[in-house]
Amino acid sequence: MLRVHVFIKTTYLLKRFAMCWLIALSLLTSNAVLALGDAGYISFKANGGVRLADEEHLASLLVDTNDYKGLQRAAADLQTDMQRVTGKLPTLHSQLKDAGRHAVIIGSVGRSGLIQLLVEQNKLNVADIEGQWEAYKLVVVDKPFPNIEKALVIAGSDMRGAIFGVYDLSQQIGVSPWYWWADVPVQPQSKLYVRGDTHIVEQPKVQYRGIFLNDEAPALTNWVHANYGNYNSQFYTQVFELLLRLKANFLWPAMWNNSFSVDDPLNPVLANEYGIVMSTSHHEPMMRAHKEWHGMGRWDFTTNADALKQFWREGVERNSPYENIITMAMRGDGDEAMSEDANVELLEQIVEAQRNIIAEVFEPKGKQVTEVPQVWCLYKEVQDYYEKGMRVPDDITLLWADDNWGNIRRLPTAEERKRSGGAGVYYHFDYVGGPRSYRWINTTPLAKIWEQMHLAYKYEANKIWIVNVGDLKPMEAPIEYFLEMAWNPEQWPKERITQFAELWAEREFGPTYAKEIAQLVQDYTQHNGRRKPELQEAKTYSLLNYDEAARIEQQLTDMESRAETLFNKIPANQRDAYYQLVMHPVLASATVTKMYIAQARNRLYAKQGRPIANSYGQQVKELFEKDAALTKRYHSINNGKWNHFMSQPHIGYTHWNNPEDNIMPVVSVVSKGNNADMGVAVEGMEPAWPTQDVAFALPTFTPYGKQTKILTVFNKGVKPLKFSVSSGAAWLKVSASSGEITHQEMQIQVSIDWAKLPLGIHESNVTIKGPSWVAANIKVTANKPAKVIPLKKLTGFVEADGYISFDAAATTHSKAVDGFEWQEIPAHGRTHSSMSVYPIRDASFAAPANASANTAPQMHYSITLLTAGEVTVEGLFAPTWPIHPERGLRYAIAFDDQPPQIVDVLAGNSHKVWQESVRTGVRRASSKHTLTAGTHTMKVWAIDPAVTVQKWIIDTGELKPSYLGPTPSPRGGKH
Repeated sequence: MLRVHVFIKTTYLLKRFAMCWLIALSLLTSNAVLALGDAGYISFKANGGVRLADEEHLASLLVDTNDYKGLQRAAADLQTDMQRVTGKLPTLHSQLKDAGRHAVIIGSVGRSGLIQLLVEQNKLNVADIEGQWEAYKLVVVDKPFPNIEKALVIAGSDMRGAIFGVYDLSQQIGVSPWYWWADVPVQPQSKLYVRGDTHIVEQPKVQYRGIFLNDEAPALTNWVHANYGNYNSQFYTQVFELLLRLKANFLWPAMWNNSFSVDDPLNPVLANEYGIVMSTSHHEPMMRAHKEWHGMGRWDFTTNADALKQFWREGVERNSPYENIITMAMRGDGDEAMSEDANVELLEQIVEAQRNIIAEVFEPKGKQVTEVPQVWCLYKEVQDYYEKGMRVPDDITLLWADDNWGNIRRLPTAEERKRSGGAGVYYHFDYVGGPRSYRWINTTPLAKIWEQMHLAYKYEANKIWIVNVGDLKPMEAPIEYFLEMAWNPEQWPKERITQFAELWAEREFGPTYAKEIAQLVQDYTQHNGRRKPELQEAKTYSLLNYDEAARIEQQLTDMESRAETLFNKIPANQRDAYYQLVMHPVLASATVTKMYIAQARNRLYAKQGRPIANSYGQQVKELFEKDAALTKRYHSINNGKWNHFMSQPHIGYTHWNNPEDNIMPVVSVVSKGNNADMGVAVEGMEPAWPTQDVAFALPTFTPYGKQTKILTVFNKGVKPLKFSVSSGAAWLKVSASSGEITHQEMQIQVSIDWAKLPLGIHESNVTIKGPSWVAANIKVTANKPAKVIPLKKLTGFVEADGYISFDAAATTHSKAVDGFEWQEIPAHGRTHSSMSVYPIRDASFAAPANASANTAPQMHYSITLLTAGEVTVEGLFAPTWPIHPERGLRYAIAFDDQPPQIVDVLAGNSHKVWQESVRTGVRRASSKHTLTAGTHTMKVWAIDPAVTVQKWIIDTGELKPSYLGPTPSPRGGKH
């Protein structure tokens, strides 16, 4: 079987790849092991291939002693991995005479005498990997040498290529890359065989792929101090191995209070030996950690240039023996913006001085400055300098950054793609800064990563992909997805987002519950992606409208129940890993949101005078304590191995930065009176009866809307409350005519008998009489159209309760233009999915001149309005940036044959608007249209690339405020 991937700028067609994938998948035996996304070549039954292990045989491992130390070390890891799986330790040799009948031969092209001998004897062809970047091949060779009957040959084009091939085999036999970092257990196997037809070639599509350990205190730093004393080589070798097992090669080290090369001089030495390319973060130039700058004056090139140049020279000289990417230019002191008087000319002078230093250090070593990898990170205000005209030499990689919230601000234009240094992306799963820091837990859905990094790949920002992962844990799943995409984005089209989660879950926990586990990961990340826990508060989800808070709470309760049920079902040896990777983030995410919903109820009910507010105040306290207990439980797993992780404060924010410790939300207390005293809460209303100068009314009833609405009678006193209920019309129904409340409250359901209601709009009252002489009169309005047609005979989404709401993916019809069409991104966005135009292209589409224009891809939606007049159509869009500096994010919209309106999602953009978009996870754009009652077709055209819409809401006059918007409206039988 063959899987071939090449590091090139052009891409294969996804359909062709999908077909190859299906062919490869069909070749698998039922007992094969699947690595993520790859066809398995390991079997647990004899198959005529290489016997790695069985009752009688144990394959030997062969590595030339002249090969790279890093590769020899990786081969030793494979030796240990085979022992983990089989219980037997294979021998590791360098001499052919020591090999057994079946062997694994490991080596790099040009360095390994074993590989060279195979090539010379025409037993191995390496033309497909020779000279490539980090390429490797795995191939079964019959009789490679006289004393070896069969061998699996792992050949790399360079050291890392061979290392990645070794870890490919480790994963295939059942050792997760997270075996140490997340305690994923190995499934024992007594028999391991390599398929005889195995022939695999792999090469990465993104050249440098890595992570940034950042914002690392208190969690990671306290853990490191407790286990290693400091960020030394003992710690970093654990990180290096993980990266290599994930086919990554690049690292920005922890830098808040540490200096990678100073804390332990072995750090850079071992990084180079392992094969990890080191760099320094976006604001630390010339291989110097910012913490190294002390006692040298101001961090200011205009006043202290000599000291800075000497500081930088020492960094470049110190790290020159190793493989690095040198960060260029500079920001202000401590990752701040430079002074207001900083200018393009000054920054260009800084880069010129840095280039001179690099030349002076490397040219005597036989390397030109243009051959030394360098990167300029266009982060925050640094991008503004670029847009104002600052330029660096073409061989310096431009590292475009996201907005710290997972939305890439800019990608290279067609002209910029011609630069020899190429481009990359600096991305975030973690951030310290405004509008609020988020550092505690995984909040990035896989679909979000796919949507953004797919854009990056298509715009050829494929030189470097690096992601800020905070403490590393608990970002295991998104880290692996990000790095898998970096290795080969074409292997992971959007149609496989869910499949990745399932394959990941199957590898870690087996096939039995893989789908359920994958769904839990998708559910909690989608929930956290709606609004990060640090940004949540009592008013996030509406208590008053669309049952929003109750719906969210029920979803979370269901999610918790599923997670706990699976915990009790899975094997005991998997529970530590399951708690880290699945259960803790599910329970912890749910607990914080439910705590704020309880606080919201406490506040609202206290304001209404409802004693039940006290119960919710107690619930807030219990959930706050549960949050702490979950963290304590995390610290106890695997005998306290992960103590200190998850200790980042996340409750009680008052501004952008986190509090020193979690602070329980403030709650209110309601005191009861001595006598029975009636109050009535009305669905959809904040004040409760009795309140002066307030007209109490339920939301209007319509035939296709919510059919039951609630009045809540509550007792504000300690004595029993008796009350009576009556309706003012035959068509108005109530669920009870009387009641008695001893302690808390009682709900009265109100509904309409549509057969008795005359045509048109009618009003009546529900009257509730308690012990007082004053009664509560609640107005009820019902709207019965001239003709009530059964829903199944109506067309499209039907107006109800003053709005129409539907997911963007719920199209009636779509039209492609020149192969470009709106396509669904599964699980993307806050509620269901999203729609965007694919394949990605550079240019905008021509705006439609009329409603029949076919100049751009279209989506059509059928709707039925019950009322005529002006409506507002609001779209909820991903908070994407325009990617290209000279355009916006435009779409066109029209109903029926009306002239299309052009809408720019970024119109009126400001820092305040951006802050709201990242808080809420959406950008909003709207248009107004005048429509008649009846059936209409809503048409939406794409104009600019990267417009990604999640949901449409049509306000016909009674849309209520809520965080997510109403759930989808009823849909007629005709679409």
